[in-house]
Amino acid sequence: MLDPAAPPDGLAVRCTRVLFSPWARLGLLLVLLVSAGGAMLLWHPQNLLSGGWPAGLSGPTALVVFALAYAVCTTAFVPRPVLNLAAGALFGTAAALGAALAGTVLGAALAFGLGRLLGQEALRPLLRGRWLAAADRQLSEHGFRSMLAIRLFPGLPFCATNYCAAVSRMGWPAYLLATALGTIPNTAAYAVAGARASTPTSPAFVLSLAFIALSGLAALIVVWRKRKALRGN
Repeated sequence: MLDPAAPPDGLAVRCTRVLFSPWARLGLLLVLLVSAGGAMLLWHPQNLLSGGWPAGLSGPTALVVFALAYAVCTTAFVPRPVLNLAAGALFGTAAALGAALAGTVLGAALAFGLGRLLGQEALRPLLRGRWLAAADRQLSEHGFRSMLAIRLFPGLPFCATNYCAAVSRMGWPAYLLATALGTIPNTAAYAVAGARASTPTSPAFVLSLAFIALSGLAALIVVWRKRKALRGN
């Protein structure tokens, strides 16, 4: 006796499949990012540098609120240097470093989670080019080392690298640990610069600017040497 034929999928089932398909989720991610970027353009978070922080918000509560706002801002493509300078100007060096690092790790985790949940399944089949495949292999097989190098050198957009890492097969522990360790030097330099901006001739301010400039120069040299090596191959 033949088994009865399976009933055709209903409209609700088909709609659910479309809504939860990889490309639909990627579309949702793009909508979220565009909306968040637009909100940041309207809000102007750089106003924190000119006294935009609520006067009644201080102490540990202010640090927690700043760290959470920092995380959301980095997810919406706000440059970390601006936020690090603001942290130094608002809280001083030590407290600013703690709040900025907490916000950095939270923002990195938020972007990584969004990218992994909404974008990875749709984008991984597109990693076919030589450079894209090589970058994916490096991040997937040497996650901690690769992400640590990315975090140590300035110039690479923080949010963009978060979403790129999410598309790879890098694990969460390696990603978060490399982010926490690799962002300490430049975060500290910008926090010191923000805290000492009112005394631009102080040794701490000059040293922080020198470190930022030298790390940027080192990053350019590394990129140039890697570029020549790739051309040679």
